Amino acid sequence: MRKLPQLERKQLLGDLIGENDIGLPVLYSGHLTGDGREMFEHAAKLNWEGIISKNGDAPYRSDRNEGWLKIKTVMKGKFPVIGFVKDPTGVAALYLGKREGKDWVYMGKVGTGWSRTVSSQIRKQLDTVVSPKSKLTKQVKKPRATWVDPVFMADIEYRHITSEGLLRQSSFKGLKKER
Repeated sequence: MRKLPQLERKQLLGDLIGENDIGLPVLYSGHLTGDGREMFEHAAKLNWEGIISKNGDAPYRSDRNEGWLKIKTVMKGKFPVIGFVKDPTGVAALYLGKREGKDWVYMGKVGTGWSRTVSSQIRKQLDTVVSPKSKLTKQVKKPRATWVDPVFMADIEYRHITSEGLLRQSSFKGLKKER
């Protein structure tokens, strides 16, 4: 079957699933044709991780090739910085949180997206708001963390929020002080 086009292989799979009354946890995803950009926009609105685009005429290949593309959505948000990990000249990572009512909830960390110069600038700003203890309602084990008052907001791009409520594949894009 490897030499058959993608659409023929999918048809055979769909027939096999239907003939054998196979249900959950197996889900069959039909092949959609049309405007890939529109499909991607819908995926982003539904908070999906992205879409897979496959060439319907392509045979199966086990290597990476242009017969299929994984196109990931990018989400954006502003998150209060609640702590950081020092490095010799700046920050190695920022710890992020969010307010839920009166509680402060841990959202994970970000450790990429800045240059050495920006890292140093971030450190200088955060050093002005160091706190003796975490503001988190439910503490997390972060022995290397330097906690701060959550007055700086970090612009973050990320791929998804995990089932544990943590940012996945986050990247720093900027820092601003709340007024």
